[in-house]
Amino acid sequence: MKWLTQINEPSDLRSLAEKALPELAAEVRARIIEVVSVNGGHLGASLGAVELTLALHYCLDTPRDLLVWDVGHQTYAHKIISGRNADFGNLRKYKGMSPFPKRSESSYDTFGTGHSSTSISAALGMAIASALKGDTSRLHVAVIGDASLASGMAFEALNHLAETQANVLVVLNDNNMGIDKATGALRHHLQGLNQSESTFFKSLSLPYQGPIDGHDLTALTAALNAQKSLSGPRVLHVRTLKGKGLASAEADQVTYHAPGKFEPKTGARTEGAAALAYQEIFSHCLEELFERYSSLVAVTPAMLSGSGLLSLKSRFDSRVFDVGIAEQHAVSFSAGLATQGLLPICALYSTFAQRAYDQIIHDVALQELPVIFAIDRSGLVGADGPTHHGVFDIAYLKAIPSLEIFAPLDAQELVDLFYTLVLKFEKNELTHPVAIRYPRGSSGLTEHPTPKEIDPYRVKKLSEDQSGPKKVALISTGAIAEELSSVIQLPEGVDHFHCTAVKPLDVSGLQSLFENYKAVLTLEDAAVNSSFGSAVVSLAQQLGQRISIECMGIPDRFITHGSVSALRTEIGLDAASIIKRLQQTLDRVM
Repeated sequence: MKWLTQINEPSDLRSLAEKALPELAAEVRARIIEVVSVNGGHLGASLGAVELTLALHYCLDTPRDLLVWDVGHQTYAHKIISGRNADFGNLRKYKGMSPFPKRSESSYDTFGTGHSSTSISAALGMAIASALKGDTSRLHVAVIGDASLASGMAFEALNHLAETQANVLVVLNDNNMGIDKATGALRHHLQGLNQSESTFFKSLSLPYQGPIDGHDLTALTAALNAQKSLSGPRVLHVRTLKGKGLASAEADQVTYHAPGKFEPKTGARTEGAAALAYQEIFSHCLEELFERYSSLVAVTPAMLSGSGLLSLKSRFDSRVFDVGIAEQHAVSFSAGLATQGLLPICALYSTFAQRAYDQIIHDVALQELPVIFAIDRSGLVGADGPTHHGVFDIAYLKAIPSLEIFAPLDAQELVDLFYTLVLKFEKNELTHPVAIRYPRGSSGLTEHPTPKEIDPYRVKKLSEDQSGPKKVALISTGAIAEELSSVIQLPEGVDHFHCTAVKPLDVSGLQSLFENYKAVLTLEDAAVNSSFGSAVVSLAQQLGQRISIECMGIPDRFITHGSVSALRTEIGLDAASIIKRLQQTLDRVM
């Protein structure tokens, strides 16, 4: 490394001659490939933004000039040159470097991100605050991708920004991609620009410059230096190539958005999954159902590949809709489809469904429309950390009237649920919305299960009958029970039960447990506040049952990044901690 070892802060970068920047870019790109090939992470976007990152820090006076990155997928070069190269090898590891911008990690991370389309709002807020404090010389820069710009929140921010005098530069990092290929009319407008005025930005009275080659450092630095002499809101349009510098990542931009482990020289992926992922099980299940029932449609906000829907889209193009990064629109669009007799399956990551909460309540549940929400990546998701852990869905969905919530035990029960609900719809018996939450990662199955009709509302016993007295009932919901069942040896006197239905609860089944056991422990991979467990406690109180109930789940704090196993150990949801809690409860009631 000729130059990178000399860069401890962006001020060191600014001491270099501009002609050294291309060589430094190559070194930074190699460092990203070196670490991500081992640790996993968001590769393509970070490789594509290397030259843009160097130019921004080279031309701006960071951290005095405030730089806000949208989503944060593209910030690895930013981390490397802002004093964190020595720790970059711990990226995404437990107690290591965050995979996203994090204010507590560095003064150069001016705003924490992980979800899209927040950067312009944040930068505008910062700029207004600077003006109120009498500082009009500080520049505020929002770096946002073309896919994120098409989201409603970005439009809202642009609408506000254009009516201010705030010193905000919006850098549009245009690679024609989100995770999948960008969608929508704005994409066509941006791709059609060729050193011409943008009618879109002109209509908002926002000065526009571009498009600039985002890998030409001379052009980038010239454009950014010119922008420094301006003031007020304006837009700089930069075109980049996602995956730049690694041939396999350039050729397959979807897979190499976050490819897992790979061989750094060739890009060949080294992770092989023998077992099918939950997302593959979900996709195959939908394909079979789509073949049988023409009333089914699927909707996703820019998560075709992430939710496993690419194959479904290729087979049933007219019935599968990628609406772009627009969760609110995805839900209300699904509601509109439902009013006309179709059954929409709206696939949302748990952490992204939070962004459409009002639409779930106002547009779907209030009207009692049959929409199935496939709540993907529920529970702890691992190295992506607190912006992506799907731990709040039970809490925020449980309060919504008319909405049923299911958390299947395993992949077999997942396909059984979809099959059962579609059959109910075909019989005109599904007249309300339903949410099905399931985790990220391996299902443990190597073959796709055959679906069957089930009754998902009843409590079922998972443990074998014991001859001794029954003292403690462990009641779980969700896949955490299936994941831990193989490593948990239940103490004598403990029986394990499972509730697939989080809402409505099986009142008679739970009442029987309250009457026949001395204590209950609930277990879930979700926030313990306003949880499945708290609903069980409330039910016991309503029934007048005076029984000890303890709730095990995600504690009332944001959980860091790291492997799921490490995080569960930290918060007491690993096998050893669960066994300990069960034994302590047994000792207390004996």
